[in-house]
Amino acid sequence: MSDHDHSYETALRWSGTTAVGYHRYDRAHTVSAAPAPAELALSGDATFGGDPGRLNPEQLLVAAASSCQLLSFLAVAARARIDVVAYTDDATASMPADPVPMSIARIDLRPVVTLADTDRPRPTEERLTHLVQVAHQECFIANSLLADVVVRPTFRWADAPSGRAAGA
Repeated sequence: MSDHDHSYETALRWSGTTAVGYHRYDRAHTVSAAPAPAELALSGDATFGGDPGRLNPEQLLVAAASSCQLLSFLAVAARARIDVVAYTDDATASMPADPVPMSIARIDLRPVVTLADTDRPRPTEERLTHLVQVAHQECFIANSLLADVVVRPTFRWADAPSGRAAGA
């Protein structure tokens, strides 16, 4: 890595009127981040008057934590010469009804990591769990949050081309 700071920029766009009052103004907006051409169509959480058909900032926070854990784990696994062939995560977050200040209190990541079944000895579950924790410590997003980020991994083995049985 270089010795300079990293910066991240986004462009958010909203137009409408709040003159119609809190319960009626449009929460729909867009966010983009050049040079990526994709634009995200966002809204507020439906609980707060947003469009449930659009992503909301709270979901993006959970997605960022999940994505960062994935990318950190893949880097750690590659450095450890462990062949990861699939990774899924059904992440959730909780926000208490009346927190002061309003905030996400906890993000739960539940990655299911599928590893290649090679002729090399399999890493132990303790080793894999340790690598998940190393990845968690290296995750920029988790390190930036006040919310607890809890990672509970499950490890699976892909079917072996040599006929060895795959297991969880």
